[in-house]
Amino acid sequence: MFNRHGFRFCFTPRTARGFTLIEVMITVAIVGILAAVAFPSYRDYITRGQLTDATNGLSAVRADMERYFQDNRTYASVTGFTTPCASTPASARTFGHFVVSCVGTPTATAFTLQAVGSGQVAGFTYTIDQIDSRATTTAPTGWRTCATQWLTKKSQTC
Repeated sequence: MFNRHGFRFCFTPRTARGFTLIEVMITVAIVGILAAVAFPSYRDYITRGQLTDATNGLSAVRADMERYFQDNRTYASVTGFTTPCASTPASARTFGHFVVSCVGTPTATAFTLQAVGSGQVAGFTYTIDQIDSRATTTAPTGWRTCATQWLTKKSQTC
């Protein structure tokens, strides 16, 4: 077929372009459901990763305290020497989102260290002492506490 100017043309049915509103709404609903399931899992994964900062920090400061004890035969400060948890600034005892400090004053034979979380891990407190007794003393809602070990997973039991 030719038009009045002599050009050839043909009639082809017009194909649909784009998406209908219902297709877009179904896609948005599916993405929303997937996000609602994935986000809490991702948040727990990130929290678990940050909790290792506490365990690593407590282990490192505990090792410093044991070295101090080997040199001075006491955990308490002696003339000319101060305990590692008192002598190092808080910035040096910060591991990720946790600050490690001594609970009270170390005695000649005992000490207790604690790591207190801030930011996303606020509410977590872990402790360790001279005989390597570990505890999760405080934890946010949904997490457990434990007097005998460090809990680093939400579903972990004591």
